[in-house]
Amino acid sequence: MQLQHKTAIITGGGTGVGRATALALGRLGCHVAIVYSRSKAEAEETAREVTLLGVKAIALQADVADDAAVRQMVSTVAAAFGRIDVLVNCAGTTEFIPFPHLDKVTDDVWQRLFQVNVVGAFHCARAVRESMLAAGGGAIVNVSSVAAQLGQGSSIPYCCSKAALDSLTVSLARTFAPQIRVNGVAPGFITGRWLEGGLGANYERTRDAFAGSLPLGRVCDPEDIAEGILSLLTGSDLVTGQTLAIDAGMLIAGFQARIV
Repeated sequence: MQLQHKTAIITGGGTGVGRATALALGRLGCHVAIVYSRSKAEAEETAREVTLLGVKAIALQADVADDAAVRQMVSTVAAAFGRIDVLVNCAGTTEFIPFPHLDKVTDDVWQRLFQVNVVGAFHCARAVRESMLAAGGGAIVNVSSVAAQLGQGSSIPYCCSKAALDSLTVSLARTFAPQIRVNGVAPGFITGRWLEGGLGANYERTRDAFAGSLPLGRVCDPEDIAEGILSLLTGSDLVTGQTLAIDAGMLIAGFQARIV
């Protein structure tokens, strides 16, 4: 896909991977709608930085778990830019619960993680479908995690929600073909505030343990994941239903390190 003069929606676009992706798309001449749930200041700052690249950008609030809010957000973007070509489902949430602490895994945790990480991605994909078809087609990228395949990460519900997201990617790829391609990326350990907030004082020790255990010798930065997302958008038009691991070899290393 040629991205110049196209329009992309990025959920969770104000921070981390979403922010890095917004800036990467802007550098390629793509207009960007940055969707946030709570990070208003960060989303607005990201939008400002994207506009400095010579393209249009707006920041919009929408909870992806709320279907009505998603439909309104998509309608606003379509009206503002006249088309929608790309959706990056980057919004996500987790709860840091050590796996042996089963009684801390409440029904509320299950419902919240699945509603945001899986149902939210579905809401957004369904909402953009008609606009993408009207523009002649499009591409969707879901941000998953290697936790889906490893069954190890911040919590059991998180791993399960990302495995469900990978399944959703395949289902939507079949449903939306041939006009819309649907793929995913599965990051490994990513530097930044997501894991800093969850791991607290253990963050640097855990990061270094991961880096030392990986074949490529380092963990991922948000920009690494953004590059992978761009490769799925701008590469072969024959790739759909795939989830690309961007993990410095975490999967083949057998996840020797552990989240503390």
